[in-house]
Formats: sequence, structure tokens, C-alpha cells
Amino acid sequence: MFRSDIWVAAFVRRHNDIGHMCVVSRRGDPLAGQIFIEVDHLNGTVSLYAPAPAAAERENQEERIFQRRFDHVEQAKVTDRLAREVDFDPDFWVISLELRQGDLGLLVVP
Repeated sequence: MFRSDIWVAAFVRRHNDIGHMCVVSRRGDPLAGQIFIEVDHLNGTVSLYAPAPAAAERENQEERIFQRRFDHVEQAKVTDRLAREVDFDPDFWVISLELRQGDLGLLVVP
């Protein structure tokens, strides 16, 4: 699997290149930090995508897999979830993306 810092840089660049506002709002471990993606839908709601459980990964899979943890909720719920993550694993990344609708370009499992 790709290093976290390289994956994050590519994701941010891809979204900025197609006109989406996308930034790194928290830097984590460059090699193996977990990656969370916070999507602002520009209507007062946000969604949060987190790394999928290890059971969702397939052997020899190189693509990162995500799971939607919150869908169109108030910002406070996502902020609280990320604050709790700091206590568990402080080496995670957060990418903030503004996107009303559309494909995130992620492999998302239910």
C-alpha cells in the first residue's frame, strides 16, 4: 500500500485540479497514518469517511478502502468523532473537501 503522505498529496491534488476545494487539515504519520476525509456539502452538513475495517481488505489490494461513518450530519458530530480519535491514535490525517455532490474517487464499502 502507498505511503499515507503520498496518497494524501495525490488525493488533494486530484480534487484541486478538477476545481474542488481540498486541503490537508491535519497531518499524520507519513508512512502509515490512518486517513479520514471530511466532506463539507456546502449546505450546513458534512460527511466523514474513515478507513474501513481490516476485514474489508482483500489480499494484495493496493487501493485504500473507506467506510462512510457519518452522512450529511452537523459539523459538531464529525468534530467530536475526530477529537475522540486523537485519544486513540494521534497519528492520523484529515483531508477536508468541499463537494456538494459527486464522486469522491474512493473505494467505499457499506
